[in-house]
Amino acid sequence: MSAEHRNGEHRSGEHRSAEHRSTEQERNKAVVAHFNKAFIEGGDMDVYARTMDPAFVNHTPHPGQPAGPDGAAFFFNEILRPAFPDLVVSLHDQIAEGDKVLTRKSYRATHRGDFLGVPATGRTVEFAVMDIIRLRDGRYVEHWAIADMAGLRAQLTAK
Repeated sequence: MSAEHRNGEHRSGEHRSAEHRSTEQERNKAVVAHFNKAFIEGGDMDVYARTMDPAFVNHTPHPGQPAGPDGAAFFFNEILRPAFPDLVVSLHDQIAEGDKVLTRKSYRATHRGDFLGVPATGRTVEFAVMDIIRLRDGRYVEHWAIADMAGLRAQLTAK
């Protein structure tokens, strides 16, 4: 076999590998987008159960919550959505690299219940969140987040 032919095969193999990574990254972005709408916004526990790997680790859990899948479910089901029952998640950007997906998003909702010691105000609030999800076989295995909780608290307590 000629060197050119071998090189052509090599380049072709690299191309297929890049296509596979791109397809996997697009699938991962779709999983994250669906999870945000179906579970975070909609509370669909079936989606939660299908998406969370049993070995999931949240590297930025809500204070006092465990870092595993139960802590994440508790935060959304028992803390966030009861305080903001009309929660709407808007995804602004998603970037995928390797097995990770970064999402820039915002949450908008009406404050209808106690949240972080602040009783319901009836105010509509919006706050920014950025998170990174590491996926394996279409399931969440790790999570890191930055949420503008100071900005949210300022909206809730403004005079």
